[in-house]
Amino acid sequence: MTPLAGMADAAVIEPSWLSVRTLRRSEATPRHRFVHFTDVHYKGDPRPLRTVVQRINQLKPDFACFTGDLIEHARDLPAAVELLGELKVPLYAVPGNHDLWSHARLELIEEVCVATGGAWLANRQVSLADGAVEMIGIERLPARFQTRPGAFNLLLVHYPSWSRQLRGQQCDLILAGHTHGGQVRVPFYGSLITPSHTDGYDLGHFDTPGGPLYVNPGIGTLGNFEFRFNCRPELTVFEV
Repeated sequence: MTPLAGMADAAVIEPSWLSVRTLRRSEATPRHRFVHFTDVHYKGDPRPLRTVVQRINQLKPDFACFTGDLIEHARDLPAAVELLGELKVPLYAVPGNHDLWSHARLELIEEVCVATGGAWLANRQVSLADGAVEMIGIERLPARFQTRPGAFNLLLVHYPSWSRQLRGQQCDLILAGHTHGGQVRVPFYGSLITPSHTDGYDLGHFDTPGGPLYVNPGIGTLGNFEFRFNCRPELTVFEV
């Protein structure tokens, strides 16, 4: 790929080229199927988030998980929430640092989660599927939660590094965002830059003290750095 072609790919093609990745956790017949997405960073253009919502509806999962940073500025929250309201599956979500920094009315996200049949999990947990899934969300540390013996304990966090800070508690799967996968990844090297609270967990699967972790590369781009290279936006479908 020539430098010019690479720049065109990073600026025009990859930022809107949504990937759907399916991951099966075992060889056994799956009991649950859900979608993870994160880091929308909605900035006024409805097309990326509308595409995400439509694709999730087409996939027909049992539920969807969102791990923060829906917006960067409070003015964008009403439009973003309106688009999320088109989801036809229960949405379970936690806030990200940009959501909190925006000082937006995050109860609007809570309302849309509840309207879909899901929940806003800011340091809360709920039982799903007649107790077969325990859904746990962390907004801040220290985290206090109880895993459910015999259930699939699913933890939603924004920062990947928090998987190291669970005070000896372990979950069956931890979902995180925040890193955007670095947005620009050099082949055979990886991400050039990642934000704080990453601890080396920049993209994909990791074994951590808190349990298996998956870091999703996100949907949007951070601030004015609207480039992606070798790091497409992603919906991750889990079959467990």
